[in-house]
Amino acid sequence: MKRFLMALAFLLPSAAFAAGYSGPLDKADYDLRDKASLQRGAQIFMNYCLGCHTMQHQRYQRTFEDLGIPVDLGQELLQFTGDGPGDFMVSAIDADASSDWFGLTPPDLTMVARVRGADWLYTYFRSFYEDPSRPFGVNNEIFENVGMPHAVQELQGVPRRTYERRMVDGEMRDVYVGIRSDGSGRLSDEEFDQAMLDLTAFLVYTGEPMYLERQRMGYYVIGFLIVFLILTILLKREYWRDIK
Repeated sequence: MKRFLMALAFLLPSAAFAAGYSGPLDKADYDLRDKASLQRGAQIFMNYCLGCHTMQHQRYQRTFEDLGIPVDLGQELLQFTGDGPGDFMVSAIDADASSDWFGLTPPDLTMVARVRGADWLYTYFRSFYEDPSRPFGVNNEIFENVGMPHAVQELQGVPRRTYERRMVDGEMRDVYVGIRSDGSGRLSDEEFDQAMLDLTAFLVYTGEPMYLERQRMGYYVIGFLIVFLILTILLKREYWRDIK
C-alpha cells in the first residue's frame, strides 16, 4: 500500500498537467518517417523556441543524425548554443531572468509531446489570439492566460478571434467562427498550419527518438514468437503422439 501511494503521488502532478483543457482538439496528422517535415520542425524549434525553452535531454548530434542532417551543416545553421555537436540543447536564457520576465522559468520541452499529446500541441500552436489585456498582448484558447508571447507571430501574422453576423433563433447575432490571421505573416494560413504540424512532429520525435526503431524491432519479436509457438506446438505433438 505504501508503494502504491508513493507511485500515485508521483503520477498525480503529471496527470493534472496533462488534463487542463478538455475540449475538442485538431488532429495532428504527422509522419515520423517524413524526414523533410522533421527537419523543418527542427529549424522552427531552433529559431523560435530554443531561445527560451531548453531540451536538455536531447543532443544536437543525435538529432542531426536521426533527421538526416550533416553534422557540420547542422552546427552551422541550427546550433546556436553549446560548443560541440555532442552538447545538449540548453537555452542560453538565464533561468532567474526568465522567471522574472515570464513569472516562471520556461519548461523543458524534451518530453512535452508525451505529456501533452501531439493533438494538444498542434491545436495549442494554432490557438493564440490577440488579447491586449495580457502582458504579451496574446492569449490562448486552450491554455487560458498563457504566460508566454506568440513566438511564431511573424510567421502567422496577428491572430484575432473572428465573429460573423448570422441568424440565430430568428435574430441576428455575432457568432464566433474561429481565429484568423490579419494576413501580415510570412506564411499563408495553409503554410502556417503545415509549419506547426512540422514543429509538432519534431517534438513527438524528441519525446521518443527510438520510436520507429522500437516499432520495427517489435515486428521481429512478434514474428519470432509466432515461429516459436508453431515449433512448440509441433514439438508437443511429437512428444505426445504415442501417449494415449
